[in-house]
Amino acid sequence: MSFRIDIISLLPTLIESPFNASILKRAQQKDLVEINIHDLREYGQGKHKQVDDYAFGGGAGMVMLAQPIFECIEKLKKERVYDAIVYTTPDGARFNQKMANKLSLLNNVIILCGHYKGIDQRVRESLITHEISIGDYVLSGGEIAAAVISDAIVRLIPGVLNDGSSALTDSFQDDLLAPPIYTRPANFKGMKVPEILLSGDSKRIDEWRNEQAIEITRSRRPDLFS
Repeated sequence: MSFRIDIISLLPTLIESPFNASILKRAQQKDLVEINIHDLREYGQGKHKQVDDYAFGGGAGMVMLAQPIFECIEKLKKERVYDAIVYTTPDGARFNQKMANKLSLLNNVIILCGHYKGIDQRVRESLITHEISIGDYVLSGGEIAAAVISDAIVRLIPGVLNDGSSALTDSFQDDLLAPPIYTRPANFKGMKVPEILLSGDSKRIDEWRNEQAIEITRSRRPDLFS
């Protein structure tokens, strides 16, 4: 059984390209992941396929209607059981590696891309299981956030990366940033690779990398130590 992600968007073309290249593309070609993008406007109301309206109580900005979202998600839920229904929103929980790890262990995930001032609160209360933000800033829509979340999840699925251990040594996997990395040549314009990395002593190299990771994290992201 492959991992499945269904993304619901008002602007599907905005999110298609990230899934047609590199690791995300190969994961789909290997049938390890199935990614489907759904145009919410297909569920819109009336002649003009309306998907938004003014907010009750006034105020600037439009609000995504409940009806199209309910119809789309309910249709998907008739076809399979979903382990998570994610809504991308600035006031959601901050996305991090631990969250990506947990989501990667599921089978079927829906990601609803927010737009305008957001979605009708009744959708959040009735359908959404996870509300996620990728940072303390506002984007024009949730498509970029959905691509970020999907990429972080998919690369953790067994078989997606050629070297399965690669994802386990990424930054944040152990609450530490990654240590410095080097490649050939060993001496570039007088700048030399640390001798320890040329020693062939894997135990000492691991110890050095861990020490470096701790120091970099302490310097750049002291909040991770708390």
